[in-house]
Amino acid sequence: MLEDVKEYLKITWDDEDTKIQNMIDRGQNYLNELTGLELDYTTEGQPKALLLDYCRYAYNNALEYFNENFKSELFRLQLKKAADADVQE
Repeated sequence: MLEDVKEYLKITWDDEDTKIQNMIDRGQNYLNELTGLELDYTTEGQPKALLLDYCRYAYNNALEYFNENFKSELFRLQLKKAADADVQE
């Protein structure tokens, strides 16, 4: 995931790898807690897209705007995951 985020942010240097990995970990934890599930960030889809944008906002010190700007996408993800979990039961 580190390389995906670096590519998305147009970062070609390795100096900030630890910082970026920490942002990825926080973003995954946040999105997993939001849905109550372990999401798959390795394949293309809404969880990965939201994680990339979470990292973009975190990297640019604008994380306080993430929820507001992505509230419909976050809500859609919650609904989809809840519906998927309900079908599996």
